[in-house]
Amino acid sequence: MKYDRTAVFAAGFAALALLSACGSGEKSAAAPVEGSTPAAAESSSAGSSAEPTGSANSAEITKPGTKLKVGDRAVVPFKYGTDKTGTIAITVDSIDLGPSTDLASVGEKAKGLRPVYIRLTVENVGGTDLAHSVVRLRAQGPDGRSTGVVVTGEIPKCKAASASKDFTTAGAKYKTCELQAVREGSEVGAATYTDTEKIKDAPIVWKK
Repeated sequence: MKYDRTAVFAAGFAALALLSACGSGEKSAAAPVEGSTPAAAESSSAGSSAEPTGSANSAEITKPGTKLKVGDRAVVPFKYGTDKTGTIAITVDSIDLGPSTDLASVGEKAKGLRPVYIRLTVENVGGTDLAHSVVRLRAQGPDGRSTGVVVTGEIPKCKAASASKDFTTAGAKYKTCELQAVREGSEVGAATYTDTEKIKDAPIVWKK
């Protein structure tokens, strides 16, 4: 299920540019963006203290802090919004750094930034109802630190998708693209998943 977050993206880059100007390599929390979509608002609650449940065997769950490579699959507990919980598998298919010209449509808000395209496949492992849910990944620099830039939105080369209405059974899959960014002159080294309470301080990492 595709959804249009262009307006959110444009607004989000205003906050993004402000974070970028700080020059910090440490983790940054995105400021709330007015006019954000319900999906984006629900996605931000994925780190709630309520623990997700699912039918996957606990031995299958990827341990917090696990380091993987692009192409590897991680099985993780998942919570979306207030009532959707389960177990999903995430496979990071690619992590690509795009030219700054790809952000031309954003204008001055994206000046000095280059886009990062994290393409992934999401699978419903637990078989619970996760229809219309959204999975978020973040980019990391080669040094293992946050890029210091937070992005919310999409551009033509990186279209975000949420789970379809049929994402309710074990084995159901969909592909999506997570848009992130780095400052000009910087590189991207990895993608991370932190959206549950147990792994927020020990993210699962996919290295390029």
